[in-house]
Amino acid sequence: MWVANLAQMSAPMPRRDAPAPGQAPLVAPNAAALLRRNAADPEISQRVAIKFGEVSWTHREYYEASCQYANLFLRRLDPQQPPNIAVLLDNTPEYLFAFGGAAMIGAAIVGLNHTRRDEQLVRDALHTDCQFLITEPRHIALLDGIRDQLPPLLVSCSADVAADVDCESLATALEAVDCRDAGIEPSVDSIWALIFTSGTSSAPKAVICTQRRLMVTGNRMAMLMDLQGNDCGYICMPLFHSNAIQVGWAPSLIAGCGVGLARKFSASGWLPDVRRYGSTYFNYTGKPLAYLLATPELPNDADNTVRIAFGNEGSPHIVEAFARRYGIEVIDSYGATEGGIAVNRDSATPPTALGRPADSVKVVDEFGTPLPPGAFDGDGRLINAQECVGEIVNTAGVGPFEGYYNNDDATNSTARFGWYWSGDLGYFDADGFLYFAGRNADWIRVDGENFPAAPIEEVLRHGPGVMLAAVYGVPDDSAGDQAMAGLVLTADDPFDGVAFARWLDTVPMIGPKWRPRYIRVLSAPPTTGTNKIIKRTLQHEKWRSDRCGGDPVFVRDRGDDYYRPFGADDEANLLAAFSAQQRERFWDL
Repeated sequence: MWVANLAQMSAPMPRRDAPAPGQAPLVAPNAAALLRRNAADPEISQRVAIKFGEVSWTHREYYEASCQYANLFLRRLDPQQPPNIAVLLDNTPEYLFAFGGAAMIGAAIVGLNHTRRDEQLVRDALHTDCQFLITEPRHIALLDGIRDQLPPLLVSCSADVAADVDCESLATALEAVDCRDAGIEPSVDSIWALIFTSGTSSAPKAVICTQRRLMVTGNRMAMLMDLQGNDCGYICMPLFHSNAIQVGWAPSLIAGCGVGLARKFSASGWLPDVRRYGSTYFNYTGKPLAYLLATPELPNDADNTVRIAFGNEGSPHIVEAFARRYGIEVIDSYGATEGGIAVNRDSATPPTALGRPADSVKVVDEFGTPLPPGAFDGDGRLINAQECVGEIVNTAGVGPFEGYYNNDDATNSTARFGWYWSGDLGYFDADGFLYFAGRNADWIRVDGENFPAAPIEEVLRHGPGVMLAAVYGVPDDSAGDQAMAGLVLTADDPFDGVAFARWLDTVPMIGPKWRPRYIRVLSAPPTTGTNKIIKRTLQHEKWRSDRCGGDPVFVRDRGDDYYRPFGADDEANLLAAFSAQQRERFWDL
């Protein structure tokens, strides 16, 4: 039978972090049992589980909807194929109903990223063996031209609307099944989600998340945020990302509380939404805190119900300013979708450090040799980046990482030596505090000196008029790289190349080689669905006018104390210089 084959089809890589008996008890035997508990418990069943606009569902109603979706999945899934279901939706209730249906039968939800396009979407769906795809009318246009390469579609809309887009209606398909529990007890080690990494520096990888992992992580987050039955989350980060699932939604199932959904993040809509939902916790990743701070400040911003926010990649000064303005405790941590390393800040952590990790967390070279701590000059400038910056690893094991789906090479690389290799760069100081130095693609080499981009970005974010900064290497016409910075400004004022250069020259931590040669003012930065700027796209576009979409680019010539516009003549002269050095190939990379 299909259920009998389920464990084999969904088996993850062997767990290397299995807890000792009694150390990490599960709150339920499996995710199906968890939903059944919430529906049967009189203290939980009538609490609101999901809020979406003015509509809500109790935990009992959520369980019933999940059973109906489960019966639809049982009818549609081929038992001889992996039970994987693609979802291409905004943050709508249907997304969580699909997760609930998958939980009831041991199937897996594959969240597709709607910022990806064409062959990228085809690759993600086929790479993860999806049998069908649930979407909505607003995303149908993304599938034009690739429909014949994708699995069958179910569209979350009425039959009439589905007919207009020549697709089968999800609502009509659900009408053909009932909402009774199929009575399946899936393995707790069956895959519940395949969550793609952000893919800011390489093709996204599908991280395996079993029912065990999501329940354990949800339990840990519920305890960390001290969630009770009357709490309510606010999920505006995309549900195809691990942060929304593991920090936003999974804890609500464990605590038996609710979540309010926003289709997507909106800086102007965030405060009205959390007030309307009565949200008490909020998950984020990337730059949302900076975007919220960029909105006009009002005297009653702190008049909201949110008591705690948990996320990562918030700059320390942004986190502090956000917490003060909105009256919210913020826990900003370092972590990854794979979950192999987690580092939290505390009051003793230096402003730009991630925190002091466990002794098993090391910074090593490609052979696994630990590197020395960073050395700093009197101005706080890192002076031995080539010796101290390496990959952050966890030598105690891979933690909750269960492998990448259909990608043994990547799994083995991440788990080599039995360690967890994060793919992130970092360095320690002499006191054992860990600093983030970017991704492996974030090394820049100028005049023979290698240095990481992250420290430069941290400085530029404090620049006049700057809200966000991305620093990356672009090819030099002779050898190596030049540093380039993409800036998102906080106001409509034009970039002042003279004032910016003068400010930058006063920052002692940024030496001459670290100062960006080029500045691009980004009007619409390429981002992932979680607001991370995709540097590989910026690296490809460089300073080329035919790729930058009209964004103004500035250059600081050697010896100058200002940035000036980089015009058509500059571009032609630079191309000629590349040709003269026989480096034309770098022009089109």
